[in-house]
Amino acid sequence: MDKRYLSDMELGQAATIIDVTQESADDSIARRLRDLGFIKGEEVKLVTYGPLGRDPLLVQIGFTRFALRVSEASRVEVQ
Repeated sequence: MDKRYLSDMELGQAATIIDVTQESADDSIARRLRDLGFIKGEEVKLVTYGPLGRDPLLVQIGFTRFALRVSEASRVEVQ
């Protein structure tokens, strides 16, 4: 089964977070994403793209919306 990431989702699509990819032992981006609520089991929805292409992405967890770079969203594995 191929892995799917938040950056691959279509507009309006919702998914459940599986994991945040940690690239090193002291990965500040992975830690920040987890601190913001990107944790296993949470539902995330892709609300819209930025005005000039796909960057940044506007995503929603619960009632909170976040703007993420595509490079950050590509680290959030979803199903």
